[in-house]
Amino acid sequence: MSPKTIVALKGVSVQFPGVKALDRVDLDIYNGEIHVLLGENGAGKSTLVKILCGIYKPSEGEIFFSGERYEPKGTLDAIKSGIRVVYQEFNLLPYLSIAENIFFEQLPKKHGFVQYKVLMAKAAELLNEVGLGSISPRTPVEQLGVAQKQLVEICKALSAESKLLILDEPTATLMPEEIENLFSLIRKLKEKGVSVIYISHRLKEVFEIGDRITVLRNGSLVGTHRAGELDIPGIVKMMVGKEMASEYPFDAAVHPGTSFFSVRNLRYRGNQHSVDFDLRRGEILGVAGLVGSGRTETMRALYGADKRDSGSVTLNGRELSVSSPKDAVKNGICLLTEDRKSQGLVLEMSCTENITITNLGDVSSHGLLKKEKEAEVSRSLIKKLGIRTTSERTTVKNLSGGNQQKIVIAKWLYRNAEVLIFDEPTRGIDVGAKYEIYLLLWKLAAEGKGIIVISSDLPEIMGICHRMLIFSNGKITGELKRKEFSQERILSLSYAEYLNQSKETEERRDG
Repeated sequence: MSPKTIVALKGVSVQFPGVKALDRVDLDIYNGEIHVLLGENGAGKSTLVKILCGIYKPSEGEIFFSGERYEPKGTLDAIKSGIRVVYQEFNLLPYLSIAENIFFEQLPKKHGFVQYKVLMAKAAELLNEVGLGSISPRTPVEQLGVAQKQLVEICKALSAESKLLILDEPTATLMPEEIENLFSLIRKLKEKGVSVIYISHRLKEVFEIGDRITVLRNGSLVGTHRAGELDIPGIVKMMVGKEMASEYPFDAAVHPGTSFFSVRNLRYRGNQHSVDFDLRRGEILGVAGLVGSGRTETMRALYGADKRDSGSVTLNGRELSVSSPKDAVKNGICLLTEDRKSQGLVLEMSCTENITITNLGDVSSHGLLKKEKEAEVSRSLIKKLGIRTTSERTTVKNLSGGNQQKIVIAKWLYRNAEVLIFDEPTRGIDVGAKYEIYLLLWKLAAEGKGIIVISSDLPEIMGICHRMLIFSNGKITGELKRKEFSQERILSLSYAEYLNQSKETEERRDG
């Protein structure tokens, strides 16, 4: 085995009842290498990671780590060996502080007592490294947004010396500047000799950060190549086994109609700026901005999930009274949250139960569920949305990310929603499933639905939207038509209000 190899998998297979998750995989990871691992959901990426972490054991084959036979008995063995993982799904304790979460396994103590001053100083240093220097390490994790939680997870992984760092979708909710900060951090780790396995569904960024790229499909290794030897169409073909016309389909045949949904003078709790915008029938309206810019807060306020200080919402010429999500849903406004697993689905329930839960009155009589009708409704929507499941009775937690997202869409379609707000709709979803979600959005738009898409993925939002609103520090700083889209312009507008605020602060200080 080459001395520059830190991890070597030799003929590794993993067998579950009825499925072979990995099939005789041979893979080498080099010292100080950023190795990108790609594949659709279900391709075997997570299984491979869980083998390295000691969660699963190979049913056949061998693994070597730092030249020695590697047979971890659990995650603790993996950590002791120098393997750290940042999972796509967070593993944070919401009621503890950021600092306590970062150093939970290694709290600094003296005479049995936690040294909180040392703890906070060490946590602040890590937060500054990942671009969260403005947030106090004493902040409870429950107060953070999804993107901020992602960065805290990365801080946890960086809190101890690692030989191999595994990052699973680390940029899923990050904006370009935050991504660049993360990439800078990864490159510094590479210079120190740390190896990185980088998993992402954002294909453009893998060329910027990756040294080599490995593609898995249906548990088998399709190929490993240097990043410069591949392009996006080639990677997609390796992943899905076929060519796709475009990564971001735009249906020019869908023409937005007249405005039917209006928001006026809306100010979410604590924001000094008010927001006004309109949505047209058949329109896909993009919402961009930095994390914390007010884009998600505004949508949650108009949906009634968060309190607002002012504002009116009008649908089809009628002003609505929306003070709770129940009011919004009753009036045909639905929000698909950025965290579908904790806020959009009941994971232990079946597809049928998740779909019909929004409109139980339609599938019940005298307080009793009509099981046949419930099954009929769910089968119809599963077929309409192309949800891949063996049965409508399948537990939702066993579906892939893309199919879980489709279940969330199905439940709101069953409520006959007119306005659908998608917050990070393709987060953690593979390229094939993303494409299906985009086609589904266009199908809904063609039916006359109004679609709002909040996304941190600028190529995505530029690729699929008719029009775009850009938020900066709680204010809409720009509205762009499709022909005006450019990353430079969007980023400039995203920072506009922060720069104005900084300038005003300097002027007051100088004055």
